[in-house]
Amino acid sequence: MKRVCFVLRVKPERLEDYKQRHRVVWPEMRAALRETGWNNYSLFLRPDGLLVGYLETADFDRARAEMAKREVNERWQREMADFFEQPDGALPDRAMVPLEEVFHL
Repeated sequence: MKRVCFVLRVKPERLEDYKQRHRVVWPEMRAALRETGWNNYSLFLRPDGLLVGYLETADFDRARAEMAKREVNERWQREMADFFEQPDGALPDRAMVPLEEVFHL
């Protein structure tokens, strides 16, 4: 199982709304994540809007590709897009660039 970490930036004026949306993630979105290999998935949010995502998966590229096929993911990403600072206007799931792991205990 590979560990994957990525960062995004939530707009400061949308932090509370972002947290609220994640208190009620749609059941079909949760199911799609599980079914496509997003294991032990967590999001961490700093007060300045830095969002850190962590998950474990056998193949991140495959997990992303499988999620991209799901209608629920497309709907979720479109609804969530305005929460993020994305200079190129990319949907959040397309801006997830894995960080290089430099240490693990």
